[in-house]
Amino acid sequence: MYQSRRHALGQHFLSNAGVLRKIVGAIDPQPGDVIVEVGAGKGVLTAGLAEKAKQVIAVEKDERLIPELKERVPPNVEVVQGDALKVDLREILKNAGVPSLRLAGNIPYSISSPLLFRALDDRDLLSDCVFLVQKEVAERVTAGPGTKSYAPLGILLQNEFEAKIAFLVSPGSFSPPPKVQSALLTLRRRPAPLHPGAAEEPFRAFLRAAFAERRKMLWKNLARRATPAAIAAAYDTLGIARNARAEELTPGVLLALFGALRSWSP
Repeated sequence: MYQSRRHALGQHFLSNAGVLRKIVGAIDPQPGDVIVEVGAGKGVLTAGLAEKAKQVIAVEKDERLIPELKERVPPNVEVVQGDALKVDLREILKNAGVPSLRLAGNIPYSISSPLLFRALDDRDLLSDCVFLVQKEVAERVTAGPGTKSYAPLGILLQNEFEAKIAFLVSPGSFSPPPKVQSALLTLRRRPAPLHPGAAEEPFRAFLRAAFAERRKMLWKNLARRATPAAIAAAYDTLGIARNARAEELTPGVLLALFGALRSWSP
């Protein structure tokens, strides 16, 4: 029963002490930091963060892990049993007495994308995020134009954060071992977004449409939402080739195309 529950939550507990030290080093907790840890599990990362941070808010969804977690952690750790996708970060920040929160954790694969979108939505509350995620997810977040991993999630996050892969982690570093490689993804909040307004829902909807069918030309994806005349005028203004695909265009060009297609409606 426990195994099936753990599998359902996508939990793979970090068991390699050397990798754990590297992760704590990459996070680099400071004495004034309040860190919200997502998926605290058995508390191995929690303890490493608590050694240097002012406070750690350890969020864990599996109620069966809570008693052991509470026994293992030091006094500057608050254990919260709940869903990291629903925990009230604004309330935590209000009570923390710091200008911003830091978000970190070994992220269950099942919530990687929703959590990254949550970080995007709550970016005004955060200084940075450091997540151990599936390698494929990290590549999607850090990819640039012209690559197969280039996608709306990465475009939106890179607009607000400096996104990097710190290092890769092999399956053998976890218990139980996952079937794929993992990567430590760092997201450092930019002083200002590269393109103001790009994180809002209208542009997100535009990106979803633009990347809906990657094998199709961008024109065909947009034809469901805008008239041929509007698309042609926008392409000519921006110098976009008629056979261009969404993944070939930079975020700036995609945003300019969105702005040019005023008749486009979600």
